[in-house]
Amino acid sequence: MELILLQKVKNLGNLGDKVSVKPGYGRNFLLPTGKAARATAANLEAFEARRAEYEAQAKESHAGAEARAAKLDGAEVTIEVNASPEGKLFGSVTPRDVAEALTAKGLEVDKSEVIQAEGPFRNTGEYDVTIVLHADVQQTVKVKVIGA
Repeated sequence: MELILLQKVKNLGNLGDKVSVKPGYGRNFLLPTGKAARATAANLEAFEARRAEYEAQAKESHAGAEARAAKLDGAEVTIEVNASPEGKLFGSVTPRDVAEALTAKGLEVDKSEVIQAEGPFRNTGEYDVTIVLHADVQQTVKVKVIGA
């Protein structure tokens, strides 16, 4: 499936790139979220006519992500959960828990922006979590998981 990217997509391409993707990825993700348009002659012409507008939106989005990353710089959050005396959690700490803790602290973060490289936390301790705010902008936040 041939598509034109309307914004930067990580591991795929930049604004305006003509890419070939599997039909399911294009139909189920890129087209419904507005990240791409079908690469027809009419769409190519319409894209070129509005290219400056798309570039301005991309620049604005990147600047907003940079501002949010500056607020998150050096951020630290503590999450208290039920744990055994050995430090094993009864349950786990997921991206939703991290996002809710950051939001409660006044740092607006969506759960889809939280990346836990090792998966959910199942033990107490300190962890580094990556917050992906934009395809080019990410910030690391320290998360302390303590037993209740």
